Amino acid sequence: MKLPGRYANARHILVGSKTQAQSILDEISNSRNKLRTFKKMAKLYSSCTSAEKKGDLGDFHEKQMVPLFSKQVWSQDLNQCDCFIKTQFGYHLIWVHSRDE
Repeated sequence: MKLPGRYANARHILVGSKTQAQSILDEISNSRNKLRTFKKMAKLYSSCTSAEKKGDLGDFHEKQMVPLFSKQVWSQDLNQCDCFIKTQFGYHLIWVHSRDE
């Protein structure tokens, strides 16, 4: 049973330092195929268990994630990664495939 509220489908890369997050962001930004590069970087560098699935978080409810992560998911452009955020878990690069508006 789905909870009422907003849902999104996204990937993320979780790393421990701002320097590493910036380096990965630069690699993605300079790539011809940004999504393919994002998936590759997730598999190689993410410390989250989702790394095995190339960063895929699947569908999730907005309240399942920490507030700063959810805020970013619902504010950034779809199918892009042009920044990173810091939470208590580390630095996240996020790729949002879809979301309820």
